[in-house]
Amino acid sequence: MRKSKKPMIALIIVVLLLAAVLGGGAIYYTGATGAVDKTDNTQIMVNVPQGSSAYGIINILKEQGLIKDVTAAKLFLKLNNYGTLQANTYILDKTMDLNTIFKIINTGDFRYISKEKITVIEGATIPEVAQVVAKALKITKEEVLAKWADKAYLKELMGKYWFLTDDILQEGIMFPLEGYLYPETYFVTGEKPTIEDVTKQLLDKMDKELTAVKPDIEATGMSIHQFLSLASVVQAEAYFPKDRPIIAGVFMNRLKADMPLQSCITALYAIQEKRVNVTLADTRVDSPYNTYKYSGLPIGPVCTVPSVTMSDVIHYTKSDYIYFFAKKDREVIYSVTLQEHEKAIKDNLWY
Repeated sequence: MRKSKKPMIALIIVVLLLAAVLGGGAIYYTGATGAVDKTDNTQIMVNVPQGSSAYGIINILKEQGLIKDVTAAKLFLKLNNYGTLQANTYILDKTMDLNTIFKIINTGDFRYISKEKITVIEGATIPEVAQVVAKALKITKEEVLAKWADKAYLKELMGKYWFLTDDILQEGIMFPLEGYLYPETYFVTGEKPTIEDVTKQLLDKMDKELTAVKPDIEATGMSIHQFLSLASVVQAEAYFPKDRPIIAGVFMNRLKADMPLQSCITALYAIQEKRVNVTLADTRVDSPYNTYKYSGLPIGPVCTVPSVTMSDVIHYTKSDYIYFFAKKDREVIYSVTLQEHEKAIKDNLWY
């Protein structure tokens, strides 16, 4: 009598289904313990308190958005031996998978431990940024400025970052990296961090922000250098956020009409001063930054530029305004004609 093949076929089907389930589970596990976002290397400060359990650390990482799936993370810990998880403040990011993150915490890798905090404020100039960096690295401001003026180093950076072009090396540029170091709070890591390490952090962040709006900038017809030059002037001129897109519109009107921008900020930048009153002598300073003496945009940016200001310049408010004047309370009066502008100054002059 011939034996039925049905039991054998059923067994094969069961085996195949089991293999599919196991294979699918393995694929899910691999994905669930992988990097949350391979394109987002934004620094995230993670504090692991003394006495934290492995599962407690998982919860901390989940709160910081560094874990995809808590259940998969707990299974990961059961399958791997991390017996020396060390309390500290770590600087991590979403490009790291669980294996990388727990290796860092398990070994207390000094390369990812926060040493110093650097805050680059919006509207800061290169000398001001250099002072902050110098303090964090425990070196002099002059050392930082010298590195940021080193042409060999700058050309090396130009080879790494698409937005750094020969524009930053033009004759007359005071600080080549002015406007290109993104304003943000950074955490310095490593045993002996260098100027190059910190510069990379600032430029990496600018790379991310500029890349996000690159098509919009190209649509303006301006180069990146020109765009940052205009955006930096808007940043420095506007006290309230609501005024940024309007002031950007005023400057766009002036550029289209081939009128000088006549920005007080640019005249003062030319002499490296920050104050409210601008004298007639200031407006006559012979500098490619001075938009009273030279028409068009200044030769380069005059301060750091955050993404919100970039957006305000891209989406500037269209109007007929050609002039503006800020009162003592920082409220801005906008005018279409020179006569209106002169009256606004006469009625509200406070310096």
